[in-house]
Amino acid sequence: MKRRHFATLAAAAFTAPALLAQDRTMKIWVGFPPGGSADTIARLIAEKIKGPLGQNVVVDNKPGAAGRLILGELKRMPPDGLNLVLSPSGATVIAPHLYTLNYDPIKDFTPISRIVTFDFAVTAGPGAPAGDLKSVLAWMKANPTKASYATSGAGTVPHFAGLLLSQAAGVAITHVPYKGGAPAAQDLIGGQIPLMVDTASETLEHHKAGRVRILAVTGETRSRALPDVPTLKELGINTAADAFFGLYGPPGMPADMVARIDRAVGDALKAPDIQERIYGFGLVPNHAPSAELASTQAAHLKRWEAPIKASGFKAE
Repeated sequence: MKRRHFATLAAAAFTAPALLAQDRTMKIWVGFPPGGSADTIARLIAEKIKGPLGQNVVVDNKPGAAGRLILGELKRMPPDGLNLVLSPSGATVIAPHLYTLNYDPIKDFTPISRIVTFDFAVTAGPGAPAGDLKSVLAWMKANPTKASYATSGAGTVPHFAGLLLSQAAGVAITHVPYKGGAPAAQDLIGGQIPLMVDTASETLEHHKAGRVRILAVTGETRSRALPDVPTLKELGINTAADAFFGLYGPPGMPADMVARIDRAVGDALKAPDIQERIYGFGLVPNHAPSAELASTQAAHLKRWEAPIKASGFKAE
């Protein structure tokens, strides 16, 4: 009996690292303030997965350096499944080409699930003339001192999506970075800046209210949230840009633990209420498991290298 008892304890000890610590709270960290799309999506997911995982799941915010701060901390956390980060792709595929980071985006994390994919909206405010995007671009070409576009920050995916738009359209448009999408949208609405390139969620409600006009989206296909808005390619501007949110853990997480969390996330993303909320942000619920998230990240990292290098942009 004693031998069997010790054998059972030994087996439990051997498998323990591969299981979530169900008596402790899991945290999904977000590297941005509460209220944004990353924070909201993390909270939706947290609420849905706590039942299947059998433990409490909360969201904690640690803003800083456009999401890079919390990733630098994640790599040092234990691989016990209790600390995960919901990260936008800018921190893992754009930042490595711009900054000296304290993390390696490929080696220092365990990819768990791709959550959503999304593109960007090209939005005109009252500071731009009436008409479609081509009319606005023609006006900018004729008025170079007024040709500018706002984004939620320098060195972000929207920054370089706007740069690709400028190059493909053959119009010099000055980038004006803001500290977040909300202040950029306010200046767009106020007429201080004529154009904005950022996630549709930043301007969608203002577009519906008639305060601004979303003129195009940067994806390969039209947005479900904006079915009447053309893509840049439909307008003859041969460029496209998209991004994603991924869920990551510290390095060294056991494969069965990753699979269990990913399965709960995938099931959560099938829920109609979750899908409706995510589509409402102008995002697309687009689950993919660990291996596919890793390959998507690697492809985006390679894709952005040449445009960023060609831009000559240097991060401060």
